[in-house]
Amino acid sequence: MRRPLGQPLDVPELPGTLRRSDLTAANAQAVHQLLVLGQAQGGGRVLDFSRWLDAFDHDPECDRQLCFVLEDALGIVAVAHCWTSAFIRNLVVHPRARQRGIGHSLLGVVFAAFAQRHEGHVDLKVMESNLAARRLYERAGMQYVQRRELEPR
Repeated sequence: MRRPLGQPLDVPELPGTLRRSDLTAANAQAVHQLLVLGQAQGGGRVLDFSRWLDAFDHDPECDRQLCFVLEDALGIVAVAHCWTSAFIRNLVVHPRARQRGIGHSLLGVVFAAFAQRHEGHVDLKVMESNLAARRLYERAGMQYVQRRELEPR
């Protein structure tokens, strides 16, 4: 799916008492755990912790500034791990925090960050069976650009 960035962006406020934080050594394990949880529930792939963390230092697609983390008083509630190629690699909202507009707000943060980087659009892949994610992305103005059949495992 793709979200063009040339049109005006509606960046919603973060709901409730959420705050944005950076990816740090202190929260990296919790961020990774949430990404793994999202993989188990919605598909996608997440490297094991050490390779995932190492990629931020050695992979030109990874930039800590493009790992968007939202927290509340109980901990990490949402993560969008993006690549420098304006691609959302993973977006996960913790099950305890779903249905509160957090995913939509996080997408707005991502879109605004890539617009500031003068990107023309943001892309992602989503499993056709992941209906909740597809509805979220559609509401955020993303459009389908390509459909591919999965290769058998």
